[in-house]
Amino acid sequence: MYQGIRISGFGGQGVISAGVLLAQAGMMEGKEVSFFPSYGAEMRGGTANCSVVVASDEVSTPIVSTPDTAIVLNEPSLVKFEPTVRPGGLLIVNSSLVNSKPTRTDIKVLYVPCNQVAGELGNGKVMNMVALGAFAAATGAISVDAIARALPKVYKKLKPEVIELNVKALRRGAEFKLN
Repeated sequence: MYQGIRISGFGGQGVISAGVLLAQAGMMEGKEVSFFPSYGAEMRGGTANCSVVVASDEVSTPIVSTPDTAIVLNEPSLVKFEPTVRPGGLLIVNSSLVNSKPTRTDIKVLYVPCNQVAGELGNGKVMNMVALGAFAAATGAISVDAIARALPKVYKKLKPEVIELNVKALRRGAEFKLN
């Protein structure tokens, strides 16, 4: 099993922390993982993306140039990373912020209104957890439960109620299915 993932959006959307969380969850499931962040010139509001590899065998490189799955949280990320998804791969689109439709017909597309769901849960900051829940359910590369168990390890200072809110966001994201 090998899953190369690219997560991309604006700085401040939790792109990098989502990648760290996926890597931690993968380790907790006994998988081989790598994590490679990339930032724009500014942190908040600039571009941010990261590559995560989750595999059953040793990971030879942390660079994911042709991801199996791309999670795009904003419009510029769709433009930049849709062309890179491997044929037959998965593109998860934050339909709350991305108005354009992907043009490729050789990939699967899952639309998830991440910001809307996070707003319904009462905290816009959990939108990245909605996306991760959708990823986990759609790919099976990492379980939603493993991501939930990784939360207190990655976010050591979060209060239990905030961890609980993040778990709710993960589970809500996992409800979105491919057509």
